[in-house]
Amino acid sequence: MPRWFTALFWTSIAAGAVFVGLSTWDALIASAPAADPARPRNVTITRDQWGVPHINGKTDADVAYGIAIAQSEDDFRNLEETLAAVRGRAGAILGEDGAKLDFAGHLLDAKSVGEAGYAGLSPATRALVEAYAQGLNDYARGHQREVRLQGLFPVTGRDIVVGFALRSPFFFGLDRPLSALVEGRLPPRDAGPADERGSNAFAVAARRSSDATTRLIVNSHQPWEGPVTWWELVVHSDEGWDFAGANFPGAPFPLLGHNKHLGWTNTVNRPDLIDVYKLVLDDSGARYRYDGQWRELESRRVWLRVKFGPLVLPIPRTMYRSVHGPVIKNDLGAFAIRYAGIGDVGQVEQYYRLNKARDFAEWKAIMATQKIPGTNFIYADAKGHVGMFYNALFPDRAPGFDWKGVLPGDTSRAVWTAYRPWAGNPHAIDPPAGWVANANNTPFLSTAPQDELKRADFPAEMGIETYVTNRAQRYQARFAQLGNQQISREALLSIKNDKGYDRSGWAGRWWDEVLALDTNGQPDLAAAQGLIRQWDFTLDCNGPADTLVAVAFAQHARFAYLQKPKPDARAALVEAVALLKGKFGSLQVPLGDFQRLRRGKQDLPLCGGPDTLRAIIGTLADDGRRVGNNGDGFIMLIEWDEQGQARSQSVHQFGSAATRPGSPHFADQSPLFATERFKPVTFPAMVPPARRR
Repeated sequence: MPRWFTALFWTSIAAGAVFVGLSTWDALIASAPAADPARPRNVTITRDQWGVPHINGKTDADVAYGIAIAQSEDDFRNLEETLAAVRGRAGAILGEDGAKLDFAGHLLDAKSVGEAGYAGLSPATRALVEAYAQGLNDYARGHQREVRLQGLFPVTGRDIVVGFALRSPFFFGLDRPLSALVEGRLPPRDAGPADERGSNAFAVAARRSSDATTRLIVNSHQPWEGPVTWWELVVHSDEGWDFAGANFPGAPFPLLGHNKHLGWTNTVNRPDLIDVYKLVLDDSGARYRYDGQWRELESRRVWLRVKFGPLVLPIPRTMYRSVHGPVIKNDLGAFAIRYAGIGDVGQVEQYYRLNKARDFAEWKAIMATQKIPGTNFIYADAKGHVGMFYNALFPDRAPGFDWKGVLPGDTSRAVWTAYRPWAGNPHAIDPPAGWVANANNTPFLSTAPQDELKRADFPAEMGIETYVTNRAQRYQARFAQLGNQQISREALLSIKNDKGYDRSGWAGRWWDEVLALDTNGQPDLAAAQGLIRQWDFTLDCNGPADTLVAVAFAQHARFAYLQKPKPDARAALVEAVALLKGKFGSLQVPLGDFQRLRRGKQDLPLCGGPDTLRAIIGTLADDGRRVGNNGDGFIMLIEWDEQGQARSQSVHQFGSAATRPGSPHFADQSPLFATERFKPVTFPAMVPPARRR
């Protein structure tokens, strides 16, 4: 046998061994902890005609078990990916995008935080998350073909809590400074999310309603697919848990909606809850100076598991930590991050207790525990109370520092260790106008102008946002148009579905810029400019300029919301003209033809646009059409009549079967959503015809 053949043979064997090793090492070294003790569960799951699960249990824990089973039936794919991130294995299933989640989890030490805080949760809450974990394990055990990541199950109640510790700070914008520092840039001075995470919320008290009915509109804007898309459910337990609403994958309870007595919804807010410190390191880089002394910089080695094609590669990273919090080193130096709620997982407890609150006083007392570090709460109840609560866990910062900039890391004077009381946050409670609202705007625009709180009454160190969205300008204008007249259901829904832009805001400034462009010698641009001159400042699918405008200022809307430098108006117009002429052969394309909802066999027109109260955000498909993927999604109208009886209606952009294309509920609500209609919610939960489990 020739030598070259022998060498090639053994080289091939070695390469094959390496290939097999890299494709299997993640599963081989993965080790799941022992499951929590399994308990018998007394629960039934009954689905209504829309596939929405109604979960009835003897105990609250039984209900949580049923939630896990039903959610797995509808959305096991996202649940598995969420759990993989909790275990630091998202990269093994999602590749580089997942590895970013794993990096964040290691950096924040979410596992240690969750496990350390677990013992501090009440026995009832621990029983709840353990039952939810048991349901996930039982489903995975019975559906092995759906499990993509070996060694992930069983999961435990601690894993569920770790998931909250991992995801929570990203809802108030931790990804922005984190991404900047990882990329070697200084963090931005403004707080807030890194993408268009909008939301709307409205509440009208019975005394202001035309039919003595208190109303609350849930209108949280989330991505239409993925780990933070809404899933609807209705629950009942013999221990007094009755709730209708929605949650995210990995949550053992609804995160918004209503019980018999009260309800709430949320909008993303962006107070300054994150501080970045520049450390002074010694020559070795292993110690940092703090109050005149040198301290050891904590460090530990971790391995990210990153999927590249069929291989899962081990990528080493070193994680650092100082007294301030997690530390990132880059070419600019070493930077520590401190954020609201660092080291705490009590929000699991708070959400559960809010689900079962019986009146306004109890609800406020639970909110005052301050375990949910960010997000506005808009509230209403059977007694006619309404409120907009600018909920944030504000650090008790010392004056004299530039809290929006990079802070000195060598002095404890700049390191806060306590929080301001919740009662001192901006709250608009039962204002004389009888209504409250929020659309990701400053809390000083929450009700009628004469009833507003004053910005000057709150210290600058709180870092309360001042930004005003177009949506806020529109609801202010629409409520003002009503004057002192009573507000009907129809009037409120008309405001919620408003598709207009305020001329005094960013859209008006964009319009002025476009009309000021010199288009001489450019006939297509001149035609586009003339069409935009006729635009009526709405994207209601009725105007000839709607699609041109929607394309031309889509990026402007996004950059305005994210408070980034605005795109060039001429370049945006040139791009819009090229798209419409190239794909459609005309500048006058009906908006309903251009903007679509696509899901399974559904391909439906959508009206509205970015930063309208009927919010539609999307991406361009290969055929040149914009396909919705964010904005208005799960919407709920909740009402308490004169007798205090609760009823509600809802709609989802797709349906209950989030990742099940073969299900009749994969897109059965899409026609309702596209035409701005609701389906009824049966509340309390449906009585099951027979015991299921």
